[in-house]
Formats: sequence, structure tokens, C-alpha cells
Amino acid sequence: MGIRSYRPYTPGTRQRNVPDFAELTRDEPEKSLTKSVHRPKGRNNRGVVTCRHRGGGHKRLYRIVDFRRNKHSIPAKVASIEYDPNRNAWIALLYYQDGEKRYILYPAGLKIGTTILSGPDAPIEVGNALPLGNIPLGTNVHNVELFPGRGGQIVRAAGTTAQVVAKEGNFVTLKLPSTEVRLIRRECYATIGQVGNLESRNISLGKAGRKRHLGRRPEVRGSVMNPVDHPHGGGEGCAPIGRPGPVTPWGKPALGYKTRKKKKQSNAMIVRRRRKTSKRGRGGRES
Repeated sequence: MGIRSYRPYTPGTRQRNVPDFAELTRDEPEKSLTKSVHRPKGRNNRGVVTCRHRGGGHKRLYRIVDFRRNKHSIPAKVASIEYDPNRNAWIALLYYQDGEKRYILYPAGLKIGTTILSGPDAPIEVGNALPLGNIPLGTNVHNVELFPGRGGQIVRAAGTTAQVVAKEGNFVTLKLPSTEVRLIRRECYATIGQVGNLESRNISLGKAGRKRHLGRRPEVRGSVMNPVDHPHGGGEGCAPIGRPGPVTPWGKPALGYKTRKKKKQSNAMIVRRRRKTSKRGRGGRES
């Protein structure tokens, strides 16, 4: 996959780049694997905004993706690679030998016409799904289950991959894309390979309108609001926030404050925490 850039004919094309979509082989989705889904636009069941900056955007059809990979020992042929507006990864359409069609996340390097398999006895090849206990050490995997039979819940974003680093007893140790090292039961399924669309992180939207097409509304800094709207608001001109450090609109510390529950049951499964990526801003300034 490559990235296509534009000449700066307008301010919106100066920083804009898009994927070249060279890997995609089909424009229209499989009709039987799509459905219409209500988009909540950041509202709850009473219509109250519970998640800010959501709404609008282009209309979408939801593609039903098979995260469970529970058709064991039935070969499937890769028919096409398609775009999915609901995620940043591509999806692949499979034709099973029994006539069923399913979408899966497209692993990088998977070719049209390749036959893939799911099950404990599947070979260690890109696109095949196996229990973690049957996957050799050092193998890169994605679409990893946290509970057997529930379907893949982690390592599903474009370009991500986890590595099998150890096995002991009923658990397998995985190194996740966040650098966290975690124990997962050996019965949980994972798919061999890395999620496709590797250049997704290098995309630059270039203008606010493309963000609106994705369903994201504008964000406004707290320091330019009124005091009634944000703890950073108020003051004359470009005033400091008036606090030792930045906070959220509800007064909780921001930038580095840990919000994970201390007694969360899955804490026992974490061998090593992910490294810190955020840094606290300078005192009196909002980052």
C-alpha cells in the first residue's frame, strides 16, 4: 500500500494525503453481509450528549465482520479485499466450501485466491486462526480473544500486531502493540499475521471538512471558554488556566492521571504495564 499526496492548489490539499487503495479489489460490499445501524451521535437513550464532538458524517452501512473465526476445519477462499468505513483496517471477503460468505480483517500480505483455515490443526500461515496454545513462540498475531469463544477484542486496528513471547500452564504471554505484556488463556483464538493498511497512521486529513465527513465535530480549547463551561475558562485575554495542572471539563486531572480501577479483576493478567506516552504540560498552561 502507498500514500497519495496532492500539490498545494488549495489550503486543503497542501497537507492532505490519502491511501492509494491499490490493495482493494472491489468497490461495492457483499449485500448479504451489510446492515443499517443507528448512529447515536454521542447521545444516550434520553438524547443527552454523553460523548462530546460526535455527530454528522457520511452515511454508512455496517459490514458484519467475523471476529470469532468459528468455522473450524472448513477451507475458505479469499475472494476480495474491500474498504470498510467503520474501521481503519481493510476487510477480506471469504467464500467457504460449504457456500457461506464471511468478512474477516484483512491481514497484510494475504493474496486473492489464497485458501485459509481456522481450527486447532490449521497450519501456521498468514490468515489462519488457531488457539494461542497451538501457535509457536515469536509468531505475530492479531484479532486476539480475551475470553474463549467471545471473538477477537484486541489487536484489531490497522497495522497492529501482537507477539507470542511465552507459554506456561493454561496461559500464553503476549506482548501487545501498546508494549503491555499480558497473560491470555491458551484456548483463546488469534489470527496469524499483521492487520493490513499499514500506512493508516501516516494519513493527514488536511482540512476540517474531512474530519466532519468521519463524524467528528469541532473541539474547542477549554481556555477560550467561559468559567461556567470549563475549569480553564475565564480571564481577560490569553489568561493562564489558574491551576497547578490541566484538568478535564469535569475537574479531573488530565495528561497522565491513571483512571484504571485499582481492583479490576483483569489486573492479575497484566505482567508488565505499557510505557507512558503522555507528558504533563507546563504549569499554568494547557497542552
